[in-house]
Amino acid sequence: MAQPTHTRIRMFNTKDTYPNQTLDNDLCQAVRAGNTVYVRGQVGTDFDGNLIGLGDPRAQAEQAMRNVKQLLEEAGSDLSHIVKTTTYLIDPRYREPVYQEVGKWLKGVFPISTGLVVSALGQPQWLMEIDVVAVIPE
Repeated sequence: MAQPTHTRIRMFNTKDTYPNQTLDNDLCQAVRAGNTVYVRGQVGTDFDGNLIGLGDPRAQAEQAMRNVKQLLEEAGSDLSHIVKTTTYLIDPRYREPVYQEVGKWLKGVFPISTGLVVSALGQPQWLMEIDVVAVIPE
């Protein structure tokens, strides 16, 4: 059998993390492939499943960025090595508080960024989601 070309970080099954839905998918929070780290969309939920900031898009963005920071560090990278972000909002009025919070975490990093307004996210209480791609310095 060939050696794995990537490392999966914080594997989980959706039947455990989404008990209110009938899902059964094997996923992980981040994947390290070579010197690239792909971080799954992060929301205002901590790794114990507790929602932080019910109704507050800025607080949810803060928690999401805490998660991103931790996952990047577990993969051998950090926030300064983010090259791309994608941010999803369920309401365009959330753009300023979410982007202001994310901007605090990424000051001086200068990643490329895509922002989208979508009709909904995976759970009704989620107001925003962000995923990132980062590198691991050589």
